[in-house]
Amino acid sequence: MEFGEFADTAAEIEALSADTDIAERVTALFGSAGGESASDGDLPVLARFVQGRVFPAWSSRTLDIGPNYCYEAVARAAGTNVSADDVEARLADVGDIGEVAASYDFGGQQGLGAFTSGGRADGSGDDLTVAEVAAELDALAAAEGSGSRDKKIDILFGLFNRASAEEARYLARLVLSEMRIGVGEGTVRDATARAFEVPVEAVERALQVSNDYGEVARVAREDGESGLAAMDLELGRPVQAMLAQAGTVGDAVDDWDETAVEWKYDGARVQIHHDPAGLDWAGEGESAESRAVAIFSRNMEDVTDALPEVVEHVEANLDSPAILDGEVVATEDGDPLPFQEVLRRFRRKHDVERAREEVALDLFAFDCLHAAGDDLLREPLAERHDRLESVLDAGVSSLWVTDDPEEIADVETEALEAGHEGIMLKNPASTYSPGRRGKNWLKRKPDVETLDLVVTGAEWGEGRRASFLGTFLLSARADDSGESFETLGKVATGITDEELADLTDLLEPHVRKQDGQTVEIAPEVVFEVGYEEIQASPTYSSGYALRFPRFVGVREDKTPESADSLARVERLADEQ
Repeated sequence: MEFGEFADTAAEIEALSADTDIAERVTALFGSAGGESASDGDLPVLARFVQGRVFPAWSSRTLDIGPNYCYEAVARAAGTNVSADDVEARLADVGDIGEVAASYDFGGQQGLGAFTSGGRADGSGDDLTVAEVAAELDALAAAEGSGSRDKKIDILFGLFNRASAEEARYLARLVLSEMRIGVGEGTVRDATARAFEVPVEAVERALQVSNDYGEVARVAREDGESGLAAMDLELGRPVQAMLAQAGTVGDAVDDWDETAVEWKYDGARVQIHHDPAGLDWAGEGESAESRAVAIFSRNMEDVTDALPEVVEHVEANLDSPAILDGEVVATEDGDPLPFQEVLRRFRRKHDVERAREEVALDLFAFDCLHAAGDDLLREPLAERHDRLESVLDAGVSSLWVTDDPEEIADVETEALEAGHEGIMLKNPASTYSPGRRGKNWLKRKPDVETLDLVVTGAEWGEGRRASFLGTFLLSARADDSGESFETLGKVATGITDEELADLTDLLEPHVRKQDGQTVEIAPEVVFEVGYEEIQASPTYSSGYALRFPRFVGVREDKTPESADSLARVERLADEQ
């Protein structure tokens, strides 16, 4: 399939507003992937590209390019009279890198990269295909080491130099993860079911165990419902974590016959894959490597090398193949430390052993998704926990099952006295639903809830803080797509000068435009924010405002798509 056909479809989808119309157009796109103009490998790529993904959802691979790489490649393809600064300046006016790329006349530039994938420098070569774009982006991601910057820019230049205006619009958005045409995971799921006439439930289950929308679409097309049913969890490929929502003991007691209670740890979520025979976890374009343990963060990033003591713990206490869910907690003399201390370890790529001496980590495993060849997603929580205790000799979080609210209160008291956040309330009969946030898992804290909100704007400080961004505009997800956000307050308290400097460095690359002291920021960074209460307010687009908000920390383990929703804000406001 020509990339231009995909770009035209993306433009049509972007112009639609109704979810049903969008789903129908994506369905048609998937159907056309089996046509004469498409190759066998186009469908998996299209299923990713239409979501703005380059690689499968389970893969931690990235293109590893900053905006400046893209600006320079666009400038080179646009001509000798255009610089990267010109591209950036136009972006400040327009606000959309796709619109900027589409505004230039590409196709006439010579030089390294101009003949990439068979195209000619005058733009008269063969049209770009979806497969070629995927292959070039794969090569771009693989470039590393000395000279990788130039190679990445050359590859991008070669692609832009062959692109039409519409192709450039969506190519630029794709490489900078700014596609945002209104297609979410649910749309791709439904379109796959409709295009290949398979039950949506079968697609949903296959996505849960594979976390690969492209592969599920391919299997649905080629093998139908039976093929989807045959898909299982794969050791070494992470799946999305099951999520909890805020709740109360009353909610649990009213809704379930019994309640499973666990301590709630102030740690970082991890998914552990273990196979004594060695995990073959080479992804697309990745070099093959075999190891017994792989550890993934909540965002499915590979953090194995940063957590050597967790690897050692698993190797010493787990003998069979398994996939475990749990938390790692920073400790000092056995006492838990704040979540930020865990993040210090997750971020560390060098001097890991020295960091290990400074901040120790303990594993608390609380769920088992796979054990000794058996997938357990469909088994009830109580049985999964029994399997967990049977395969892991140490580091298992305790689980109390009761129908007595007083016993639940006692467990909460013990958790707080041990220095932890509070308790988790779970339905003992619940299955494990990757990526789902529902009423089967409830998180309860004794203090005011915090919100994980996306930073969409900021203001420069004054006086000694004039060189720092000092006030931050906070927004909640407006819908499940993670592409629309509504404001509900600003936070400026609870932040030290040192933190302001770090936050300014973190956010400046995401600044879209500036008007005096005020800047608009692309929705990329998530803050955890405390507050006293939520009030109805016409001041912000959400219709709500946070009273006395305070900065708690940066949620580096969360993406804007997993930040708190406006629906949760409304629910919390109603519960006050």
